[in-house]
Amino acid sequence: MWHAAKSLDPTTAARWLEALDSYEQAREGRDAPSLLRRRLTHVRRFAIAAQVSPWHVTPTIVERWLSTLEHLAPNTQNTMRSSLRAFYRWATAAGSLAEDPSACISKQAERWPVPEQWEEPLVAFERHLWARGMQPGTVRTWGEHLRKFARDHSHRSPWELTIDDLYEWMASNRSWARETRRSRKSLVSSFYDWGVATGRTDHDPSARLPVVPAGDPVARPATEDEYALALARASDPRWALALRLSAEMGLRRAEVARIHTSDLRRDSLGNLTLTVHGKGAKVRVLPVPSVLEAALMTLEPGFAFPGQVAEKQAHAATEGHLSARYMGKKIAELLPSGVTMHTLRHRFATRAYGISGDMMGVQRLLGHASPATTQRYVRISDEKLRQLMESVSAT
Repeated sequence: MWHAAKSLDPTTAARWLEALDSYEQAREGRDAPSLLRRRLTHVRRFAIAAQVSPWHVTPTIVERWLSTLEHLAPNTQNTMRSSLRAFYRWATAAGSLAEDPSACISKQAERWPVPEQWEEPLVAFERHLWARGMQPGTVRTWGEHLRKFARDHSHRSPWELTIDDLYEWMASNRSWARETRRSRKSLVSSFYDWGVATGRTDHDPSARLPVVPAGDPVARPATEDEYALALARASDPRWALALRLSAEMGLRRAEVARIHTSDLRRDSLGNLTLTVHGKGAKVRVLPVPSVLEAALMTLEPGFAFPGQVAEKQAHAATEGHLSARYMGKKIAELLPSGVTMHTLRHRFATRAYGISGDMMGVQRLLGHASPATTQRYVRISDEKLRQLMESVSAT
């Protein structure tokens, strides 16, 4: 029992101890140890202020506690809010209470700040990414992941971390898929490479991290029934168009979101083409299928998917067009559970290869730098494999 629990009556203290022990067991191995310790400390502080069982806390009690934090630094306030929010999200999901009393904490308030000693390096690193010509969406995504990494190590500067710290960080996130693990390791390595190159440190703790092998090439194309269902659900013509651009032209969600009518041009033969702005500032020109030409040519001048006022307020729009994240979210709402906009891209790749057998051609259409990446998008059916086996056996 933590010493401050003596200010609670025995029954209330016991309820909090049981709840905190359960929370710690549930999150152990999923949260970084330092993050978990910090959250437990903050929730204990709240328990002393609440003076009631964790399952009798009301939004009023939470709001009253929030008002007592106003004398603290903004960063500390936000971190404590986030700790309480995380605890009660877990409790609600676990069925310990019907309604989440911490839901009154706004999304803006629960955003975690960057630890002070990380702020300058992260801002400078983002400027480095902009200078490299990275796409805005990529810079934002990398920045979000690095800020999460910084919060997991908030008590030290980035230049004080050791290889053991990085081992612990990677090992504690056991739920990561292999590709997520590869990308996080690559991002941290890029950050420390930059730190050494700019003279901020002479030690790169990421240099000795183990190689994370690529996952097996398992394509997950959306089925024809799943695609048809999404089209039937798309009462808004723009979401129907987004679905078709992904499933019938193989575009990424960010590529769909950025389409501008100025990207539509006629080639020397009079056929319609679309200039696609892909990852890493790479541009490719795709032929537009005749079945999509009418829908694209009737667009109002400007972005095909402009950000609306309400959507901008919800952080859905960026630079005049919808964000990739919002685009993916809206399309996922039309698709069955577990099916995403990216699986529509797999659908395109699988069909294109099934028709042509030309992996290099599919690679160019998808905008991949390597055919090995394209192979991960193509599913060869059991029927095709049997036909191939029978053909070989018959010769």
